[in-house]
Amino acid sequence: MRPPDFLAAILSRKSERVEAAKQERSIEDVAAQAARVRAVSSPHALRRALSREGEINVIAEFKRASPSKGLISDRASPGEAARSYYEGGAAAVSVLTEEDSFLGSLDDLRAIRAAVSLPVLRKDFIFDEYQLYESALAGADALLLIVAALDDDRLHRLRAVTEEELGMDALVEVHTEEELQRAHQSGATLVGVNNRNLHTFEVSLEVSVSVAAKAPPGLLLVSESGLRSADDIERLRALGYCGFLIGEQLMRANEPAEELRMLVRSGKG
Repeated sequence: MRPPDFLAAILSRKSERVEAAKQERSIEDVAAQAARVRAVSSPHALRRALSREGEINVIAEFKRASPSKGLISDRASPGEAARSYYEGGAAAVSVLTEEDSFLGSLDDLRAIRAAVSLPVLRKDFIFDEYQLYESALAGADALLLIVAALDDDRLHRLRAVTEEELGMDALVEVHTEEELQRAHQSGATLVGVNNRNLHTFEVSLEVSVSVAAKAPPGLLLVSESGLRSADDIERLRALGYCGFLIGEQLMRANEPAEELRMLVRSGKG
């Protein structure tokens, strides 16, 4: 039996939600308000946070659920989780805002933005300029662009609007060497390597290992998914990674601040 294609199913539902949002509020209105928010926001905050030399730069993620694991945690509020991550030494906070499979929302992003001054990354399935403006309006400093979900023209356009018009950061996510080349050709310099296959949701750190070997010079590389220990972080740091996105382990921890603090301390050796 062919395994379910999670990415295709999520994108189909997300497309319906984006169209409904456009009916409630025009892109012109959202773009105008987003521009006002960005005019008083710090530009490229995530890129700066991940460029700290000698630091273990963890992007700590708030994620309620996933298609492969179901409910991960229903205990913490997004604001409380973000404050714990701040106390634990996170460089930035990521938040899943996809509604149907990850049980997230832009309200979660807004709560995190209100709780901490750390850069906030919106992780979602973004394919429309409308989503860029609503991300900025909600308070995101950065957003995820998934190469596997976009053609080359759209990837280039969405990255350019995000970084050049809005002064935000686009974390351009890849899973293969071919996607890495497409990301580079789009102008991306901040690249996330997802160790989770978005079609099957299988996870392997060897994805980050193999992609790093083919990375052009000058990229800021972030490893995402499946990171469990300081040894994992040190292994990938040695290969050139400057950021490490960790979610499920922190969401399941009884004391997420201490769990994160241990990872950051241990990784510094």
